[in-house]
Amino acid sequence: MSVWRWLVFLVVVSLLSGGLHFFLWARLVRDPKWPIAWTIALTVLIFIGALSFPLTPALVRVLPKTLGSSLAWFSYTWTGLLFIWFVILLFNEGLRPLVALLLNKISETAFDASRRAMLSRGLAGFAGLLGLGLGGVALWEGTKPVRIKKVPISLSRLSADMHGFRIVQLTDIHVGPTIGLSFIEEIVDKSNRLQPDLVAITGDLVDGSVEELGPIVARLSALRAKHGVYFVTGNHEYYSGASAWVRFLETQGIRVLRNERVRIEHQGAKLDIAGIDDFSAGQFTDGHKPDLKNAMHERDPEVPVVLLAHQPRAVHEAAELDVDLQLSGHTHGGQMIPFNYLVHLQQPYVSGLHKHGPTQIYVSSGTGYWGPPMRLGIPAEITEIELRSMSRMT
Repeated sequence: MSVWRWLVFLVVVSLLSGGLHFFLWARLVRDPKWPIAWTIALTVLIFIGALSFPLTPALVRVLPKTLGSSLAWFSYTWTGLLFIWFVILLFNEGLRPLVALLLNKISETAFDASRRAMLSRGLAGFAGLLGLGLGGVALWEGTKPVRIKKVPISLSRLSADMHGFRIVQLTDIHVGPTIGLSFIEEIVDKSNRLQPDLVAITGDLVDGSVEELGPIVARLSALRAKHGVYFVTGNHEYYSGASAWVRFLETQGIRVLRNERVRIEHQGAKLDIAGIDDFSAGQFTDGHKPDLKNAMHERDPEVPVVLLAHQPRAVHEAAELDVDLQLSGHTHGGQMIPFNYLVHLQQPYVSGLHKHGPTQIYVSSGTGYWGPPMRLGIPAEITEIELRSMSRMT
């Protein structure tokens, strides 16, 4: 990404963060008119949280590892709480006039300044405590052991001899300031226990350079599958040096598919695995961009194709080229309700199995998390996909 693009991104994020924090301060601190000691303490806390949001990505690179990790945990957890509080406060904005009207109806006393302060304190206390409670639930959900999600998918072109072929999909792991070696070891162990036929890593593996994170990511070389481990880039690889990561992963025994297709032969049957660069790759690095037509060039129409594509929106072209199944991530399923509804503005599908013309698409909710170490109502997953032959089911 160019320097100018980073600067524009930083300015936009800083302005957005500043606006959200001002709204938070106004509704939770200014309007309730708390005692002066509370007002000062809460104002300082919100100010520190606001500063940490744009500064943390840079500081974690220069601070000692332990200190940088602690700062990241504070900053990203605060960001998650900010989102939760913002949603609750928006609800409060609609609730405020209704409560005021109700109080006027049940009391003959004028709705004076003292009663407005009482209302503000009540709504602020409700928002603050509810936000902390939901934040605690989200933090527990985001950091608990990853579940195994079993997903059977029937393909009309799949040979009966390949019925039961199992793919473990890992996606959006986001190794970085708050996700490290212990998490990688957990998902490697759980994946290997499933004894899959193939492992597919569908992008957004890292948030950092090979120099920083290579020793941790190298643990993925312990993944075991009969027909190998495959990887396609996600947008976050392009923030972290995609070309270097492609070279590194190849040295770890992980096959990176860049607009290409490989043939899998299993019990005498055939299956094609295709993979493309991330949908946005062309914006960041010369020589990287998705090219599904190249990956599908001279395909055998009798052999089913499973496409690895980080972003679900690749499914539009996949359907045009008669791909049987697309495996994607990117969305995290929304990660925290109600953000999942906003993801629909960019992606055709947010999570789960869907039919798009002749193509089926499965969108994982993600194996790790991005930003806040939180998930609210949308658990992480290691996906065990079992391919089923229609001919075996009739």
